[in-house]
Amino acid sequence: MKSTKALYALLFILFCTYISKAQGDIIERLEEIAIIDEKVMMPMRDGIRLATDIYRPKTDEKVPIIFSRTPYNFNSWGDGERRTRTAQRAYEAVKRGYAYVVQNERGRYYSEGEWDILGVPLTDGFDAFTWMKDQSWSNGKIGTIGCSSTAEWQMAVAALDHPSHAAMVPQAYGAGVGRVGNYFEQGNWYRGGVEQMLFFAWLYGVEHDKFKPRIPAGATQEDLIRISRFYDLAPENPRVDMAEALKHLPIQDILKNINGKREIFDKMVRRKPNDPEWYEGGLYHDDMGFGVPSFWFASWYDVSISPNLALFNHVRNNAEDPEVRDNQYMVIAPVLHCRYTRATENTMVGDRNVGDARLNYDEQIYAWFDWWLKGEDTDFKEKTPRVQYYTMGSNKWQAAEQWPPENTKLVTYYLNSGGDANTMYGNGVLTTKMPNKDNPDSFVYDPMNPVKSYGGNVCCTGNAVQGGAFDQRVMETRNDILVYTTDALEEGVEVTGFIESTLYVSSDVKDTDFTIKLIDVYPDGTAYNLDETIQRARYREGYDKEVFMKEGEVYKIDLTPMATSNYFKKGHRIRIEVSSSNFPRFARNLNTGGNNYDESEGVIANNTIHHSKKYPSNIKLPIKQD
Repeated sequence: MKSTKALYALLFILFCTYISKAQGDIIERLEEIAIIDEKVMMPMRDGIRLATDIYRPKTDEKVPIIFSRTPYNFNSWGDGERRTRTAQRAYEAVKRGYAYVVQNERGRYYSEGEWDILGVPLTDGFDAFTWMKDQSWSNGKIGTIGCSSTAEWQMAVAALDHPSHAAMVPQAYGAGVGRVGNYFEQGNWYRGGVEQMLFFAWLYGVEHDKFKPRIPAGATQEDLIRISRFYDLAPENPRVDMAEALKHLPIQDILKNINGKREIFDKMVRRKPNDPEWYEGGLYHDDMGFGVPSFWFASWYDVSISPNLALFNHVRNNAEDPEVRDNQYMVIAPVLHCRYTRATENTMVGDRNVGDARLNYDEQIYAWFDWWLKGEDTDFKEKTPRVQYYTMGSNKWQAAEQWPPENTKLVTYYLNSGGDANTMYGNGVLTTKMPNKDNPDSFVYDPMNPVKSYGGNVCCTGNAVQGGAFDQRVMETRNDILVYTTDALEEGVEVTGFIESTLYVSSDVKDTDFTIKLIDVYPDGTAYNLDETIQRARYREGYDKEVFMKEGEVYKIDLTPMATSNYFKKGHRIRIEVSSSNFPRFARNLNTGGNNYDESEGVIANNTIHHSKKYPSNIKLPIKQD
């Protein structure tokens, strides 16, 4: 026993030594090739200064810039130890002849001013471009890159059309979508008029308290570099059980209940989908212009996948400059939020193995930047498809000139049953034949006992929801889930593109929600979820007005489109689940017709799905044609 413990101790020491050496190696390699200028306080037009680290090649030649602007902490030190994540990214850029510039958003860490999740003011990005292009070492060409919140600001600043903003690489760019096409999500806050609870958890972790320690105004660069070794200004909030925390009612008090900072949250939780204040910040929305060639990255199990694709199409169709319209490219990977480079030869997304999903990301990204920032005659355009998308099931990368691919056709599948589609053991079917008679399916939705989120297209909810594909049979024994399934497929079917769904519903309450989940059912019964959506009934006629239901009347509900690329193999079945909750992926509708955010008590809803010639509840699947 003693010898075993000694061995483990030795191995631990060797591992730590290896890690320390590796960290030291990247710092040393970076210092050999780069001029490093940390804690540069870049001035904005209103006098506020933003903390910026600059890494540039040791050369007298002017160089292009890769710029990352972020709300997250990139300080080089933490708890007295050197951090190397930024150094690694800087090294990869500098060795290829780029300056790498990373900057904190206004009000974050060493940057002055007050932070707002909506990116106020939008002009900070424009001012940063102007400052960088004027540096003696700059060639005046700037490319932007970043994932998630580090991507969100890129679209809106692209609308300002700064002459030095030559190209961008937004990855998992979710909240930056704002309002685009059929999506009115205001930065992923809503889906179909329902609150997405990711920001309830995310804001707890990232929103800085106004009483946090502050750097005195006018601190010198020397002072900032020195104190950054001791204070990275990124204290972690006490850990909470977010799965438990999100259950609190009313939802407006969730952060208060866990002692979180609430200033931004308190404002946003009360805003309805079409509140004009959503458009006052720095999020992109579809009445803005767009002036930058873009290489977009999205993923099938990300919270914002469908709006991401809609934005790509919006720019391709609406950018004023034909060159900009023609230079939009996209990659869609079968991974979770910002997990592109974690794909392996056996990529697991949840419990589902989707095969070898690796891609030469760095090679493609730098070929893109070389083209636009260096003016090099790269072969990017010849070698890179307009859209690279990964099809799960067949487990392969595919290419298309547009999204959805031109060889897809929407095929309508109708919901039908004998009036008992409840659970996986019911008689619900999914068929291309329209039902003649209405045998409606009913279920009881109790907001105090909602359907639990199990996998899915998620982000940032801590331990509350684990993203990805999981066997949904665990959930399909609930009586408040309606299950509709095709017969076993006689031949394989590829579903690739936007998925439209329409339900004809009735209820005995003024307002409730309706959910749909698309599922691939294997021959052994394993049922992997692909995408999911939701619609609040009061917003069925648009997000600019609330129209409540009347008992006994049937209403048409068009749900926000889903998206995927999945090959349903021969012998597999296509399934959808219909319910009224998917919690805590989405907030519960308390069914009262009230504000929902300030209510603590819900009422039970008796909800019904109709399906007949008169009420053709259906889902339209984009099926690839041979």
